[in-house]
Amino acid sequence: MKLLSPDSGLMRGLSDLADAVWINVLMLLSCIPVVTVGAALTAAHDVCRRSLEGRGHVTADYCKAFRANFLKATGLWLFFGPMLALLVWAWIFLQITPLLVVKFGLSVVWVLGFEWVWALQARFENSLGRTLWNSFIFSVSHIGSSLTMIAMDALYLGLIAASWVYMPQGLFLLVILGFGSLIMLHTPVLERAFARYVRQESWRGANQSIPGER
Repeated sequence: MKLLSPDSGLMRGLSDLADAVWINVLMLLSCIPVVTVGAALTAAHDVCRRSLEGRGHVTADYCKAFRANFLKATGLWLFFGPMLALLVWAWIFLQITPLLVVKFGLSVVWVLGFEWVWALQARFENSLGRTLWNSFIFSVSHIGSSLTMIAMDALYLGLIAASWVYMPQGLFLLVILGFGSLIMLHTPVLERAFARYVRQESWRGANQSIPGER
């Protein structure tokens, strides 16, 4: 039966889902120290891309990417993590009307940068500062892609909130699918945006803002 063929859309989809779940489990385990969140997100982006391309082995690739990106990804997380904590604190406790615009603006900047920075770290070889800068440049220059990924994340968070209120037994499934599945869904969107920047033999070195592909 073609439907059950390993090359059928159904079987490829099930294989991608299984990889996404396992990637999510690896992420949950490697995020336990908290300081490693950046390395975990970067490794997840790297291995999701390889999985969709049908290359490598999920666990081995995840561990390799985690080690290779640990220092820079941790540096990026030391920017995004504390900023997130500060924003959450400000929205909860700093209820000052004139600051609403500032809080909203910083929250938008954080979300836009967060959607891109880990994929950029996983995909290209740059300095920490350049990767951070590129995350904001990409988020604005590819605003359609940014909004698509934000919508995916918002839908997932909405499902968690709805499940918490109306069907708590569904939370386990949502946690297991988790951010690994979201990254798997984000990957085609990200790769379309990165396509023109990926270094090709015919124009090696032409792009200066992203000088090296991993």
